[in-house]
Amino acid sequence: MAWILTIALALPQGGGFHPQAWLLGALGWIDSLGVVGGLAFIAIYIMATVAFLPGSILTLGAGVIFGVVMGSVYVFVGATLGAIAAFLVGRYLARDWVSRKIEGKPSFSAIDQAVAEEGFKIVLLTRLSPVFPFNLLNYAFGLTGVSLKNYALASVGMIPGTLMYVYLGSLAGDLARLGTETTAANPVAQWAIRLIGFVATVAVTLYVTRLARQALNAKVG
Repeated sequence: MAWILTIALALPQGGGFHPQAWLLGALGWIDSLGVVGGLAFIAIYIMATVAFLPGSILTLGAGVIFGVVMGSVYVFVGATLGAIAAFLVGRYLARDWVSRKIEGKPSFSAIDQAVAEEGFKIVLLTRLSPVFPFNLLNYAFGLTGVSLKNYALASVGMIPGTLMYVYLGSLAGDLARLGTETTAANPVAQWAIRLIGFVATVAVTLYVTRLARQALNAKVG
């Protein structure tokens, strides 16, 4: 608990809670830790994911503090563990309630079953798309029939976006410059992210629609 207190004391006081300022303060603290900074970064990323705090500033900051390679590793590990934690919260705190609600509605249960059977592909495609909100989606998947194994394995879909954003963060060179024009200075990387995201968004939309239609037709038949 001491590290939480240390971060809190380092952050700006008054004026309410500002997530970006909090996370920037946390990054500054991590940068001062040296070799154990990676572990602290992963812990904070997990906490931020569960608490719905914006992970983009942490991802960009990882590029500044750790460089592209290790920064990407730390972000991927933190984001994956955070996503699993949120998934488990959603599943075990709300899944039973949702199941009772859809028990008498064959259409919803059919769609849920279809999604469960193709869970890896669906989660993978949504991870590739920036359109789907990462933090909210973690809890939402906990309410579906997707297995924890498939959900966790599909985290590989975060790798392209992680690499791109950590790289953009590394261009800043300093935590104080995060979010400025320096982090947006590479149009090729920006367009690559957009293209991958667009393709994944279209694919997951068409795929889930087809699965839902097949499941409903099977119920009717």
